[in-house]
Amino acid sequence: MSFTDFKTELRERTDKAESVIKKWLPENKGYPGIMPETMRYSVLAGGKRLRPLMLLYICEAAGGDISAAEPFAAAMEFIHTSSLVHDDLPAIDNDDLRRGKPTTHAAYGESAAILAGDALLNYAYEVIIKGIKMAGYQTGAVKAAEVIAEKSGVYGMLGGQGLDVETDKGTFFQDDIGKLDYTYERKTAALIEASLMAGACLAGADERTVSVLEKIGHDIGMAFQIEDDILDVTSDQETLGKPVLSDVKNNKKTYVSLMSLEGARQKAQEYTGSAIKEAGKLPFDSTFLIGLINYLVSRRS
Repeated sequence: MSFTDFKTELRERTDKAESVIKKWLPENKGYPGIMPETMRYSVLAGGKRLRPLMLLYICEAAGGDISAAEPFAAAMEFIHTSSLVHDDLPAIDNDDLRRGKPTTHAAYGESAAILAGDALLNYAYEVIIKGIKMAGYQTGAVKAAEVIAEKSGVYGMLGGQGLDVETDKGTFFQDDIGKLDYTYERKTAALIEASLMAGACLAGADERTVSVLEKIGHDIGMAFQIEDDILDVTSDQETLGKPVLSDVKNNKKTYVSLMSLEGARQKAQEYTGSAIKEAGKLPFDSTFLIGLINYLVSRRS
């Protein structure tokens, strides 16, 4: 696949994910006041839509019905967005800009942002339950829901966010790269793992395929987060769409601070190579997935 062909397919799949997300968002009406508006603002502020895109792609590539996968894909973006809304809060990263727009708390106030993040997380599971019902309570849909819940919970994304806060204190990690890996595996990689695994579960894939996709998701997530560490010190606010040197401001340990810029780049490449190698083990065409892996490690924002 040429780079031009990959970019065309990426744009098409991103557009599809965007339409699915919009379809499942709550309507901006009724007595909840500004909460639906705040939820919609948070989700529609932009983004790569990687998680729903991956879920829909894997489901399709593995021979599944992507229409049945749509609510699960939308839920992945709602969960991801809830984590970003809370990450940006004054009590955590205290960022006023994301994707070139005011963060939710900057636009609507801190209390509204806290509740919007909570509401998005809860709403994701409302949508997932509707997806299970739409699928006729099939085993694959139940397994997908189980994977998403586990990977986003206390031993997954939320647990990683909690550990990430500990880095602000400058004591929890000290110089231990292993503890940083543990955080990144949960904070970032877990939701990517969930997206790939859930897509396979919905398609009825076997356990080996699901396991390979978990490893791929782990490696993509680690490379992606390390790239974030790198961009925080090498990019600029206009390109990145959010403040740079945020990790330094918050006294966070990162791959760059622990391993140097060159060491971080080398580690990101190692994870990328591992993900591509694992993708070759999949029992379906993984050309687009390999292109996506290469694209993500070379991103500028």
